Amino acid sequence: MAIKETGIIMNGVTGRMGTNQHLVRSIVAIREQGGVQLASGDVIMPNPILVGRNENKLSALAEQYNIPKWSTNLDECLANPDYQIYFDSQTTDRRAKDVRKAIRAGKHIYCEKPTANSLEEAMQLAKLAKEAGVKNGVVQDKLFLPGLLKLKRLIDSGFFGEILSVRMEFGYWVFEGDWQEAQRPSWNYREEDGGGIIVDMFAHWRYVLDNLFGEVRAVSCLGRTHIPERIDENGNRYKCTADDAAYATFELENGIVVQANSSWAVRVDRDDLLTIQVDGTEGSAVAGLRDCKTQHRVNTPKPVWNPDIPNTIRFQEQWETVPDNQTFENGFKIQWELFLKHIVNDEPFPWDLLEGAKGTQLSELALASWKERRWVDVPELSYKELTVQ
Repeated sequence: MAIKETGIIMNGVTGRMGTNQHLVRSIVAIREQGGVQLASGDVIMPNPILVGRNENKLSALAEQYNIPKWSTNLDECLANPDYQIYFDSQTTDRRAKDVRKAIRAGKHIYCEKPTANSLEEAMQLAKLAKEAGVKNGVVQDKLFLPGLLKLKRLIDSGFFGEILSVRMEFGYWVFEGDWQEAQRPSWNYREEDGGGIIVDMFAHWRYVLDNLFGEVRAVSCLGRTHIPERIDENGNRYKCTADDAAYATFELENGIVVQANSSWAVRVDRDDLLTIQVDGTEGSAVAGLRDCKTQHRVNTPKPVWNPDIPNTIRFQEQWETVPDNQTFENGFKIQWELFLKHIVNDEPFPWDLLEGAKGTQLSELALASWKERRWVDVPELSYKELTVQ
């Protein structure tokens, strides 16, 4: 057995997502389990260096999680041949510049989404990586959620028959910051800082829909800024310039209709913060982050519309729970392991920078649909293009 040590430059790891999901629950967890096992018996052992702008945060993280190295000098790290992979979980406005530098330094790229502030810039990154011959990937974590894996199991089994429609409900109430502290950072609500629920969430909806149901071919979207003012982390009142809710309809390549509501100004009366209902000719399912329930056509109740008498059907009791049937690990960790196998062992990894650009494309077209109050077609993307034709 050989240990294949793989150096990773982790930039932006002091942020909430970078610390919790990518460092602690992914890279640290992989190191603690003894690395990533390959079929040959060899083991990939990630060797991270933490990079950022705050020395105190970096040194504290490194000490807490037994990471030997950290740095505030990205250029120096990129020049070090011991590190083959560059990972970026910075805010979106900083990401593209540093990913471009890493590509030019010959590093393989793995990064959060959105990959850039615009489709043109996202496509340029994909093209640069392809021309440089570096492997690349984009985090698409929701594909590995237990609820969505169970949903994929149902789709692959033919449970639904012909899928007719999908309904997605996402969101929760984010406190304004006055009498209760907000659960999200204030930049999320400023368009000038890259905020907005369309930019944030439609990148997720794109890869979820493309990978589970069919590629998105058209979008109609209405956005809203329901809460006009909020209080920031320093107790200062600020004007919200970005959308905090979006009401969208997508048409997929196979004719499936998807309705998706996304909101940070909604109170939850459903099983989870995200629920996806799929209706087909043979059955239906509702998936959350971890659970999934089904109703086959033979178990479907037969309601009759009559508002003059009390309803006697307990609709929510008519569903069956899909069993786990496997152990589900953290989705970020699963995708990190797949990417490391891609780098070291050349195993397949389909979620590259081009796939990431598709998320930015959908966000841009949804914003255009809202502004122009019309349906917008979603063209196919390829490496031959720098912008939508």
